[in-house]
Amino acid sequence: MQTNTKVKICGIKTLSDAKCAVDYGADAIGFVFAESIRNVSKEKARAIIQKLPPFVTIVGLFVNDTAENIKAVCRFCGLDAIQLHGNERPGLLNKLKNFKTIKAFRIQNEKDIIPIRKYKPDAILLDGYSENKMGGTGTSFDWKIVKKVRTSIPIIVAGGLTHSNVSQAISIVNPYAVDVSSGVESKPGKKDKMLIKKFIDAVKG
Repeated sequence: MQTNTKVKICGIKTLSDAKCAVDYGADAIGFVFAESIRNVSKEKARAIIQKLPPFVTIVGLFVNDTAENIKAVCRFCGLDAIQLHGNERPGLLNKLKNFKTIKAFRIQNEKDIIPIRKYKPDAILLDGYSENKMGGTGTSFDWKIVKKVRTSIPIIVAGGLTHSNVSQAISIVNPYAVDVSSGVESKPGKKDKMLIKKFIDAVKG
């Protein structure tokens, strides 16, 4: 299956994992600046980013952070896009309008897509729901729900994706991009180079 679907590898913590993702064809890589097993300091993220080639989108993931801190980290690290993965209100996006924004929504059922219409980000990310974690849980959701989202904003699908099921998700949703973290790990927080390759190959054909 050949697709134009973009791939983001999230939760990057080392330069070798970042380079591996880029070498295998990732379009974007993500750094987690929130409480998580995949958390990385802004200093370490910047050191990695400075060694990456051009034409790779660098995304910073934040959870319920302030606009001031998000902007400061963006400028310090040289991020291309901001992923808001908490309970952020639409007003926060207005404060970040000079940056590309991705707003994440955790999906259990169709009711969870209702709030999407209140937001105007550059992309929408739909993730699996977990009661005690904001993301990176490996939890999937019913991809058919995505078809009921009425928006012209690009949609990114995340949550429980692996090299075994990502092509099925793409065939159902036809998303702008897919986002993976735990699905390319040998254990929580530890990326596996072969799983990264298998995942990207499954998407890009």
